[in-house]
Amino acid sequence: MSVLSGKNILLVIPKSQFDEEELFPVRDYFQEAGARVLILSKSGQECRGMQKTRFQPDGMIVDWNKQEGIIAKYDAALVLGGRGASKSLWDDPILPQILTDHLRAEKVIGAVGTGVVVLARGSLLINEFTAPEDEKVQAELEECGLVADDDEVVSAGNVVTAKGAQSINEFADAVKLLLLG
Repeated sequence: MSVLSGKNILLVIPKSQFDEEELFPVRDYFQEAGARVLILSKSGQECRGMQKTRFQPDGMIVDWNKQEGIIAKYDAALVLGGRGASKSLWDDPILPQILTDHLRAEKVIGAVGTGVVVLARGSLLINEFTAPEDEKVQAELEECGLVADDDEVVSAGNVVTAKGAQSINEFADAVKLLLLG
């Protein structure tokens, strides 16, 4: 039996310019561990990655709780980045509510790369966290009164953050550890 059998993982990606080096390794990691992985974007339409990969998500963020087989909450809700995150995820009005709801329900939430700004804007980064050394990301964090750690991955409570694709396996390991309790 797979270690994460019965677990549902939500991955949210930008509708365009998502980071293939974040999405595909983390999706494969959790699927190989036995979890059910659902991938949503703002539009639910075919997405295009930073490396021009075309990808069809499972649906739209707004329909996060209407996915087949999802009765209550996901066991983990994770935001992935890419150059398109600032355009389609940072200002999304629903995503911070979904993440807050999951955190209050003691589920795991997390973000990688430019997706970390969604957690910052949603006031979900109270403790330690990390973020990429990207000018736009750092400006957003500064505006929120936050300073990121230098670590590649930070796990604080039920919140996991990672600098980017270079630490995606460590990020997935940290999420898995929380899911296993």
